[in-house]
Amino acid sequence: MPTSIAQPGPTLLNPVNHTLIMIDHQSQMSFATKSIDPVQLRNNVALVAKAAKEFKVPTILTTVAEKSFSGPIFNEIKEVFPDEVAIDRTTMNTWEDARIAERVNAIGKDKIVLAGLWTSVCIVGPALSALDQGFEVYVITDASGDVSDEAHERAVQRMVQAGARPMTSLQYLLELQRDWARGETYNETVATSIAHGGGYGLGLIYAKTMFNAAEGH
Repeated sequence: MPTSIAQPGPTLLNPVNHTLIMIDHQSQMSFATKSIDPVQLRNNVALVAKAAKEFKVPTILTTVAEKSFSGPIFNEIKEVFPDEVAIDRTTMNTWEDARIAERVNAIGKDKIVLAGLWTSVCIVGPALSALDQGFEVYVITDASGDVSDEAHERAVQRMVQAGARPMTSLQYLLELQRDWARGETYNETVATSIAHGGGYGLGLIYAKTMFNAAEGH
């Protein structure tokens, strides 16, 4: 019989146990993305970027053929990380770029969280490669997208079958917060949820306006 202990399990993400890699959130890649509305995609990408910045998660930004074809990284990312220079690649599989490997090894986390365009190429490649090399991989599926629902769903299914763990953008933020009594990040988590959390954010506005409610009290 196992014993219950009041502490989080090791498979949960926290601010210090993983590296976030945001891949190819660029104009040209988004033009053909059909599995998610582009407005919703940009909203979710902003949520993920703000969550990572708020909780000081080591974050790698990377693009493909930025100057010659795919265009700049989304403003929603650039505005959150204005001083971060994205690593521009030629490889479709981010994991095959030696500069990415160098950054991942320097950061030194065994959990990798991925989001990007397109799911079936730019996310499947690094996800399966990282899994093969012994990393734990999480994929933020609603901050990623593909040329069709079928392409996105089959890509996610393939990664899950290989051992990757799917999650959503709001789940990512709330898993990092995990306790509303954590006052040092409470206000920013609520602000990000209000700005990008859809109906949940509207609920927060209502509760705080009407009742001055606070989850941690």
